[in-house]
Amino acid sequence: MTTILAIDQGTSGTKAIVVDTEDGTVAIAEEAIRPTYLPGGGVEQNPQQLLASVLTAGRRAVSMAGRPIDGVALANQGETVLAWDEATGTPLSPAIVWQDRRAESICAELTEHSEVLAQRTGLVLDPYFSAPKMAWLRRHLTRDGVVTTTDTWLVHHLTGEFVTDASTASRSLIFDLDSAAWDGQLAEMFRLGGERMPRIVASDEVVGTTRAFGQETPVAGLIVDQQAALVAEACLEQGTAKCTYGTGAFLLANTGPDAVRSSAGLTTSVAWQTAGQTLYCVDGQVYTVASAVRWLQDLGLIQSATELDSLAAADAEGVLCVPAFAGLAAPRWAPEAAASLSGMTLATRREHLVLAVLQGIAAQVTELADLVGCDVGRPLNRLRADGGLTNSAALMQAQADIAQMPVDIYPNAHATPLGAAALARCALNPAMSLEEAVGDWQPSTVYEPRWSEDRAQQFRTTWAQAATDCASKGDKP
Repeated sequence: MTTILAIDQGTSGTKAIVVDTEDGTVAIAEEAIRPTYLPGGGVEQNPQQLLASVLTAGRRAVSMAGRPIDGVALANQGETVLAWDEATGTPLSPAIVWQDRRAESICAELTEHSEVLAQRTGLVLDPYFSAPKMAWLRRHLTRDGVVTTTDTWLVHHLTGEFVTDASTASRSLIFDLDSAAWDGQLAEMFRLGGERMPRIVASDEVVGTTRAFGQETPVAGLIVDQQAALVAEACLEQGTAKCTYGTGAFLLANTGPDAVRSSAGLTTSVAWQTAGQTLYCVDGQVYTVASAVRWLQDLGLIQSATELDSLAAADAEGVLCVPAFAGLAAPRWAPEAAASLSGMTLATRREHLVLAVLQGIAAQVTELADLVGCDVGRPLNRLRADGGLTNSAALMQAQADIAQMPVDIYPNAHATPLGAAALARCALNPAMSLEEAVGDWQPSTVYEPRWSEDRAQQFRTTWAQAATDCASKGDKP
């Protein structure tokens, strides 16, 4: 029996689970985190709060489990960065969250290099990724210490090591996708050429040991949160895809050992490195999902996400929402785009607005699913789904209706830490395959399309035009 403490350090909280190969998940602990939203597109977190949440949630989970652990795994936010003192581990800046848009000026300066960056990194030149944030932080906050993604800082506190995994490094814009290594020329473009960069490790590598959760324990299973969910949902073969519905929505599809350059405005990054092999994935993002639901809550239209199904109308009655509250990602990459609501009349009620927001989320995911199909060479015919908002039948049914494909709901609310735990098991037992570490699962619910194909196509066409209008308005002064 192998028992793993798996920690998912996310945007709105940290989740720690203890899972073993015989009893499954035996303990869960969560610590909430509230990012600070600033004027001008800034989104920050308190690094000490991030670390405290990891230690507190992890220790609570181990205590609740009442058994020794054999390994610690860590999934991270991917593109959130901070500056810190390598000698002491002291933060020298806030954590600049992946949603932060203040590096738009950095990206604007590098527009002429966008094609080179796309070809070498598989990414789009956008503030979403970590290098623009690192460059902005260096210009505006501090030149001291090292500047890294949050996983490096957290692992340093746990083990004393200075590392990041390949999937996290590949989300930076200064990582060569084909060689799976830092690219000094690209770093120079962002004026980061002199920075000390962490050693890149595989997701099935033991990177060190920690006493933070009791006895000295190996630390392994480092990976970006979305790739961890891809592992958990057994998207281990080329062409399989999942979407996580959390603060944002993240649709990823496995492309195998081929680092496909997207022809459809998506991004390509490392899915994971295991057993000496690098696998890749294409992905697309919807920036505001749970945060769009929180907007409904802040307006008083709902009390909590648990009310979505009881309050959503059966039909939106022509109300259309493009929930671009933090801009639009693929395929438009319009960071200045703003959200819109249209089609309202005096007969419009809150239930229509609630459904319109949910349909707007589902429409964005559907666009991504179509684009993923182009990149993997065949249309997706099923979508695996996880995340807190898969609890909303209204949202998941809208997803199936608009995308015209079945949606399989992952039967566990903890896909990300479970994926990290599977990778840690491979690190502790190199003879174990990733397929064996993940195991079999069956969906808890399957949502089949109820709309006709014609109705879905009409909605998608109308919604796409509304989204294009939002993107074009965002370009205007």
